[in-house]
Amino acid sequence: MNLLPIFLKLEGRPGLLVGAGNVALEKLNTLLTSGLRLRVVAPEAKPEFIQLAAEGDIEWMQRAFDPADLDGNFFVIAGTNDPEVNATVYRESVRRGILVNSVDDPPHCDFYFGSVVRRGDLQIAISTAGESPAAAQQLRREIDEQLPQDLGPWLAQIGRLRREILASHPAGEDRKALLHRIAKRRFLKSNSRPSHHGDLGLTGQDLNADTGTVFLVGAGPGDPDLLTVKALRLIQSADVILHDDLVTDAILDLAGPQAVVVNVGKRCGTKRITQEEIHELMVSYARDYRIVVRLKSGDPLIFGRASEEMAALDEANVRFEVVPGITAAFAAAAAIPCSLTDRNAASNVIFSTGHHALSHGESRIPELEDATRIVYMPGRDLSLLALEWQQKGLPPDFPCAIVSHAARPEQQVHRTTLAELGDAQPTSSPSLLIAGWALRDSTDQQLRQVASKTASA
Repeated sequence: MNLLPIFLKLEGRPGLLVGAGNVALEKLNTLLTSGLRLRVVAPEAKPEFIQLAAEGDIEWMQRAFDPADLDGNFFVIAGTNDPEVNATVYRESVRRGILVNSVDDPPHCDFYFGSVVRRGDLQIAISTAGESPAAAQQLRREIDEQLPQDLGPWLAQIGRLRREILASHPAGEDRKALLHRIAKRRFLKSNSRPSHHGDLGLTGQDLNADTGTVFLVGAGPGDPDLLTVKALRLIQSADVILHDDLVTDAILDLAGPQAVVVNVGKRCGTKRITQEEIHELMVSYARDYRIVVRLKSGDPLIFGRASEEMAALDEANVRFEVVPGITAAFAAAAAIPCSLTDRNAASNVIFSTGHHALSHGESRIPELEDATRIVYMPGRDLSLLALEWQQKGLPPDFPCAIVSHAARPEQQVHRTTLAELGDAQPTSSPSLLIAGWALRDSTDQQLRQVASKTASA
């Protein structure tokens, strides 16, 4: 039997239910949730019908069915326990060209009620053409168990994004492709899902966590040859890639066929998506996928709003890792070419941007402190450097960190303050000193993660 699966808008339309006993009661809630203007004809009624009629939610005509009751209705349900009455309702409805469903009587049905799974505006209806409603109900339960609970809010968010895209992008294949990309996600859970992450070097703990891992990955200045090896592997193996506008097509083309690729760029003052919506997407995708790559041009930790995204992931208890990239400053210096630290001309490098976020009601921090200081090869005795900085006016509680063997298996990080920097134990080379208020939020975030892991243990 070939059926046309459709979803009808019934809000305010007239419908008739013949019968008000147990058979009709099974269809009552489905009809009411549709917004149908329902009239019920039956000489007697279950208490549920009487209550709804008293509250004005349905109209109950307390008498036997008359064929004239069918006139003017959009569709009709025959739900009595009398086969002759049901047959009459069906025959007279067909004669009038009105769609009719005779409950539990498939030959006398123009349509069937599906077994429905709901998540907000998302509805999945299952039909067996009346062959086995029990089988449809079992399948509904299985799908319901596997569908994420957040699909309703997620769909509402995608709807908002879709309307923004329709308003801001001209019609065409590019807009169509963008709409498809933002709507992609994994809907059903699977314990036997094939893995394509074997070459990433991730631990079993990474892949078996309740949520996936979000990788904040530096895409470099745009040349795929300047990607780090780890960045390349993650891009090729990612389930989801959320990328900035400046990430080149040549790099995005490296994504595997399994990847959901979504442009979340904000460029030249034009915002197709807010930063908060990016946070929501990262968290939502991480709860359904193992590998989510937040792909940023250059290095994610230099003017990439990574601090906000790390804070959002931390608050949502989502695992994340930062994969550094080549920042644009280094690529530009190589293009000239010139050394940024020519020992005859420059011993410092300052990174700056034309944008500075100010919190409402707060004043700008002192100019001397408005920078993250990076000192290569700081030496084993940091007391002289600490004294010099304090004499220049930096406060004693200015956060500092000494990083030894960065990004290597033997990496060590020692956090301290300017007041205690001179007492820091010597670290093995190569090491690097980082100082600045940006470290403060990082320290708080790390402490929260440790506390969370301790509590869960």
